[in-house]
Amino acid sequence: MKQASFSDLAYETKKKITRKERFLGEMDRLLPWKRLMKPILKKYPKAGNGRPPIAAETMLRIYFMQQWYGLSHPGMEDSLYDIESMRRFAGVTIEQIPDESTILKFRHFLEAHRLTETLFQRTEQYLCEDDLILSEGTIVDATIVSAPSSTKNRDRQRDPEMKQTKKGNTWHFGMKMHVGSDLRGRVHSVVVTDASVHDSQIMDDCLHGEEQTVYGDKAYADAEKQRQAESKGIDWRVNRKAGRGRKLTCADKAFNRKSNRVRARVEHAFGVIKHLWGYRKVRYRGLSKNAAQVFTLFALANLYMVRRELAVATG
Repeated sequence: MKQASFSDLAYETKKKITRKERFLGEMDRLLPWKRLMKPILKKYPKAGNGRPPIAAETMLRIYFMQQWYGLSHPGMEDSLYDIESMRRFAGVTIEQIPDESTILKFRHFLEAHRLTETLFQRTEQYLCEDDLILSEGTIVDATIVSAPSSTKNRDRQRDPEMKQTKKGNTWHFGMKMHVGSDLRGRVHSVVVTDASVHDSQIMDDCLHGEEQTVYGDKAYADAEKQRQAESKGIDWRVNRKAGRGRKLTCADKAFNRKSNRVRARVEHAFGVIKHLWGYRKVRYRGLSKNAAQVFTLFALANLYMVRRELAVATG
């Protein structure tokens, strides 16, 4: 057994538990590590004649911390050297910290095997089993994530996979995150497109097919889709919009107000990702790399939003 150092003893006896320690301790207890590790271990490099790879769970824990704290690969390496609570969450000593290249290679490994999408699906299944994601209704929504519009880069051009769209009187350049959530705001479907794709085009991809009710803002209003849904007995709660040259009636406004009280819950996941974890701009060039991160962010956001229920369930 390794002898405790003076710094270990000082850390154990300090007077205050920081918010970072409390958060990481909570995530350590509540995340279904075995379930998340299973698909990763099937693809992860095995030890050979050369230098053995760092444990896959250690690298996944480091990758998750990058999402929670918005850290680059060099920033993550520096934080592991600086912050004891992060080292403890990752399960490494100061002599075992992976360098930034190793952290980058692990992200590329997840992207190459589309494992972040698998992690999202595994998390969603895990929450469904405990009735923490319900299937009776879906709220659909989308949000824009901006990308750098400057051409002052090596290629002298903007990211060709990002596009622009107009919202109100403002033009936005970047991509869109389209989601479907249950009626409490827990996300079950994620699709990433460039910003020019209209929300309604992706609506079917955000539904799981077992809905009894569908909510959405007026961007999803579609008479034909409404007819098809209602013919299947689905309650169509998509916001009504005024036709050309006419205003909404009082009944339409009352309908929208009532629907909005439920529809607003889908914003909870966006709020966690954008405001709590600071994901307001794309981190990489190209849709696939950014989509891989988005799947991870929504998986972690779902777990964060149900952390109290999970704490009770795991007791």
